[in-house]
Amino acid sequence: MTTTITGAFTSIDTIRNTMDELIAIGIDREKIFADVENNELKVMVPDDIEFEVTKIIKRHQPFDMSAYHR
Repeated sequence: MTTTITGAFTSIDTIRNTMDELIAIGIDREKIFADVENNELKVMVPDDIEFEVTKIIKRHQPFDMSAYHR
């Protein structure tokens, strides 16, 4: 199964920093989407690494976060 994790941030710089950290742990760039208009970061990951990815996103202090399981 796949989970889409969405984090809402106050700045695009924070989104870029979060993306860099996710790529550094091996998340494919193709699975990471930056919505610049809404200052949101969406990451599609397998369920088994959802906890690790959520932990990284939370470290960058999003003001809102959600997960959608497929």
